[in-house]
Order: sequence, then C-alpha cells, then structure tokens
Amino acid sequence: MSASIHPPASADDPRRDSLIEYPSRFPIKVMGARADGFVHALTTIARQFDPGFDPATSVELRESKAGNYLGVTLTVTATSREQLDDLYRALSGHPMVKVVL
Repeated sequence: MSASIHPPASADDPRRDSLIEYPSRFPIKVMGARADGFVHALTTIARQFDPGFDPATSVELRESKAGNYLGVTLTVTATSREQLDDLYRALSGHPMVKVVL
C-alpha cells in the first residue's frame, strides 16, 4: 500500500469538518415571497460576505407555479466555513426570506 499524499487534518484544522475546498464557487438557494426588493435585498447581503459578488452572473431566478414565490440561487465565492455560516444566518434572518438551502 502506498502512503497518502495528503496528511490527515488535525483536530484544530477547520477543514476537518468540511467537504468544501476553499475558495470555491458555492450556490445558496433562497426562497421567499415574490415581492419588490426581494432580489435586491439578497444581493446586498451576498455582497457583504463576497465583495466580488456580481448579480449579473451569479443570480438565478425561478418562480413558483402560481407565481407567488421566488426561488433565488446566489452563487458566491466561499472562502471559509465561518463566512458561509455567517451568510446563511444573515439570509435566514431577513424578514422577506422563508427558506435558505
């Protein structure tokens, strides 16, 4: 058997609990009522955590069948687990957001 080329992560290494390699492009799905300002609010939050976030290339929209809800996929550049956790908390705490996946 050959030896592993990657040393095992130590107990204090934050990568130990993550399957994500940083930095990487990471999609976050957000659902909310279809309302004026919803997408703008989400992109404003995304920019707080990813200064290079570009809504023109990093946002996908999907309306519900009845058109009452909007699914928004924000693809951010993830740089750490802490950054993603903080972004999820900020999105989840917004009053227009129903679900963050």
